[in-house]
Amino acid sequence: MKHTKLVIVESPTKAKTIGKFLGDDFRVESSYGHIRDLPKSKLGIDTEHNFEPHYIIPVKARKNVTALKKLAAKADQVILATDEDREGEAIAWHLIQALGLQGPADRIVFHEITESAIHEALQHPRTLNLHLVDAQQARRVLDRLVGYELSPFLWKKIIRGLSAGRVQSVALRLIVEREEEIRNFKPEEYWTIHAMLFPDNAKEKTFEASLFQIAGEAVQKFTIRDTINASAIAEKLKRAEYSVAAVEEKEMKRNSLPPFITSTLQQEANRRLHMSAKQTMMFAQRLYENGLITYMRTDSVNLSLESLHAAQKYIEANFGKEYLLPSPRVFKTKSRLAQEAHEAIRPTNPLLDPASIALEDPKEKKLYDLIWRRFMASQLPPAIFALTSVLVEARCGKDETFTLKANGATMRFDGFLKVWHQTFEEKLLPALQKGEVLGLSEVKPEQHFTESPARYNEASLIKTLEANGIGRPSTYAPIISVIQSRNYVQKNPERRFEPTEIGLLVNKVLTEHFPEIVDLGFTAHMEEELDEVAEGTKEWKKIIREFYEPFKRNLDKKYESVQKEELAPQESTNEVCDKCGKPMVIKTGRFGRFLACTGFPECKNTKSLAPTGSNDLGPCPKCGTGRVIRRRTKRGRFFYGCNRYPECDFASWMKPENKDGEDGDGDGDKGGDEGE
Repeated sequence: MKHTKLVIVESPTKAKTIGKFLGDDFRVESSYGHIRDLPKSKLGIDTEHNFEPHYIIPVKARKNVTALKKLAAKADQVILATDEDREGEAIAWHLIQALGLQGPADRIVFHEITESAIHEALQHPRTLNLHLVDAQQARRVLDRLVGYELSPFLWKKIIRGLSAGRVQSVALRLIVEREEEIRNFKPEEYWTIHAMLFPDNAKEKTFEASLFQIAGEAVQKFTIRDTINASAIAEKLKRAEYSVAAVEEKEMKRNSLPPFITSTLQQEANRRLHMSAKQTMMFAQRLYENGLITYMRTDSVNLSLESLHAAQKYIEANFGKEYLLPSPRVFKTKSRLAQEAHEAIRPTNPLLDPASIALEDPKEKKLYDLIWRRFMASQLPPAIFALTSVLVEARCGKDETFTLKANGATMRFDGFLKVWHQTFEEKLLPALQKGEVLGLSEVKPEQHFTESPARYNEASLIKTLEANGIGRPSTYAPIISVIQSRNYVQKNPERRFEPTEIGLLVNKVLTEHFPEIVDLGFTAHMEEELDEVAEGTKEWKKIIREFYEPFKRNLDKKYESVQKEELAPQESTNEVCDKCGKPMVIKTGRFGRFLACTGFPECKNTKSLAPTGSNDLGPCPKCGTGRVIRRRTKRGRFFYGCNRYPECDFASWMKPENKDGEDGDGDGDKGGDEGE
């Protein structure tokens, strides 16, 4: 059968889904992702001639490109249906170049893979948006210049195999600086005091009130700083007479959050489902390509009228009219650069609740459930709470008074919490009247110490990157993936990031010698300039030149002025090589510190050292004298082994202390452009 129209998309799954909606005169094929890229073996950018990139067709793509060329030559019409973001636009442009398309190639875009969306897009084809293509090229070239020119400096001055990336280095800096905050943190003592009170002759209605004021002055966090003051106040409160000074009741409404955008989906999937950003995007991609959710790379919270009406229909049928809003709730995107024509991440058919969707992978099903609930919650009314505040006067003699405060809360209407489950603990207070005398059951002074800031997990790191204008929807997952695959950071048992020794060293070198690369403000400004390229207000090669020329001058200067011994000094030890008798020194390698013989290269004897921090997992169960540490195979997979190897050959894929396997979050994969 003759196909007169050729539709090209990125993935075979997407091609299969779209093919279901089109007639026999259409043929839908996949490019299998990018078909052209910069060469891996060299820089691939002509820095002497206006930064012209040199693209090649990778070996793995050549067979498919040849097949697509033949199909395109026979087709009456070629339709490019790649994703609607910058990367998708760039793939479409590369297809035009690689396939040698002479005539016009129609470009269609859609934010969901449904029959109506595909037919609507076919009715309104457009030309290629070269501004978006240029923005993607600019990001690719910037990342290549930093990766391919700065990484060799690290190889030469520290150790082979290291890398630096334009945005990954900023993420590493955030993690390192948080670790330094934690290490330098000094806890401060403070006390709170609580009284267990009850209405006169009703001990079964005991409630807790906390010290709120002393002689009319508000109690601050550090008002009571030591045991002496806390004990003195507690003794006075034990002898005090208590009465209700005031009772206030009010209603509080709590609105639902907007539907998901890329960053909030990654954050919430990490918090609730313990998924990495990489996992989240992988499962979201599957849901999108199978027509179940809208496009998953977006920073817009816009929702279509069709989806809003479908939500209202579902809510009325399943929850009742009391859960209907007077009109659909519309959210406004904060970013001026978000495209309002795009949508938030939502189910393509809100009437398909999670129970009605058959998905084989349980994680995929859980992610759909999360997306559906967040969307549906956005169209439900606020949750309503009744709040009660009681002020209690504690009089100690004639002149000294203390004020305590008790708060109560009950839910009157669950609203959006009907589908967006959150923990809420009701706190009931007895019915009290102003002037009512209260009895004292107990006074409880409690000692506290301030806590250091928490280490970043994936959710909080993405939130911080986004808040600082670092990265864009498509980059968060690759950023996090690559700093792990390079062994610059690792996750501790609480799934929070800790820098490795080599990560600390790389950050130190970059911060001291290439401060602009790891500067948050500078990196955010570069992102803004890329956005201006996408808007068509800035020429992309101009921003490359403005970045590259001072960067290159500084790099050349550092090659001359910085000595290897300054960056990665060796530490002497009292240990002697058991093979040649020469002294052993401590060196730093890609996977941490190790003992090395000073007789190198004649003697290549080395020994592992247990790194400081959470990577030391306890005594070796085999030899009893070594320590179990987390290590990495050449293929990037983690395992657990004795630091006395090769004397002790204990190795296990499982953590010895609890037999938990790896979390399977995809550590070790290269993270796109950030992997340069």
